[in-house]
Amino acid sequence: MDAIQTAQYARALFDAHGDQAEAEAAKKMRDCEAAGNRQEAQDWQAVRQTIRQIRGPNQG
Repeated sequence: MDAIQTAQYARALFDAHGDQAEAEAAKKMRDCEAAGNRQEAQDWQAVRQTIRQIRGPNQG
């Protein structure tokens, strides 16, 4: 998955799930790892990182 696709997935997931988007991406990453899909798991890790950037720093 290239950077543009990663950003698109991250934005769509964030729009659909809000603050739960990062947890959803983490779940998909774990599911892929469990199924032995390393590349797809890496893609979901990148999506998760991008969601973290979209959300910005945690508000205290």
